[in-house]
Amino acid sequence: MSDVQPSKRTFIDLSHRIYDGLRTYKGLPAPIMCDYLSREESKKVYGDDYQVQIGKIEMVSNTGTYIDTPFHFAAEGDDLAQVSLALLADLPAVVIDARDSIEVDMRFFKDVDVAGKAVLINTNWSKHWESDQYFENHAYLTADAAKWLLDNGAKLVGIDSHNIDDTRGQKRPVHSLLLANNVLICEHLTHLEKVPTHGARFYAVPPKITGVGTFPVRAFVQIDESSC
Repeated sequence: MSDVQPSKRTFIDLSHRIYDGLRTYKGLPAPIMCDYLSREESKKVYGDDYQVQIGKIEMVSNTGTYIDTPFHFAAEGDDLAQVSLALLADLPAVVIDARDSIEVDMRFFKDVDVAGKAVLINTNWSKHWESDQYFENHAYLTADAAKWLLDNGAKLVGIDSHNIDDTRGQKRPVHSLLLANNVLICEHLTHLEKVPTHGARFYAVPPKITGVGTFPVRAFVQIDESSC
């Protein structure tokens, strides 16, 4: 038998909790969550020995912490069912420290190796989650920085803010550029301050749904003790 001991693994949850009435994006409806079959009503089906609950959820796909796939911005782009798992799971992660900055430009990426990686931008904006301030004058990635990330081989870009683009205007250059080139986007992350700059593996896998480009994920990182 091998004397090699398995490495210790740590998981850090980077997702916001989704609940009935949650406001994720200003102007979009909050999720409605209720029982389709309550435990009390299930007694009529299964008797008194045990009870089950079947939930019912009505929500837009841009709810909570979610992934954007190319279909979100282009009808011919890959949707949730088509996008490769290689772009969603077990990605080496690099965390960019842009805490308390609004405009995340190219200076934050100087000398950073992003090739093949999930680039997670820590702006500390998630501290405003569930407040009106979360929606206003939020942190965002500049178009020039997005172009740099694309040119240097980033596979996914995540941010702990209301939107990866500046929403004060109608244009969304970061979404348009990254998604058109199969670089996925994960928005509304949290707890990025807990993730080391290097050494973590990122996961953000949505359900396999056809005809939808955006959906909530349980985003998290895995850290092996031997990799840090």
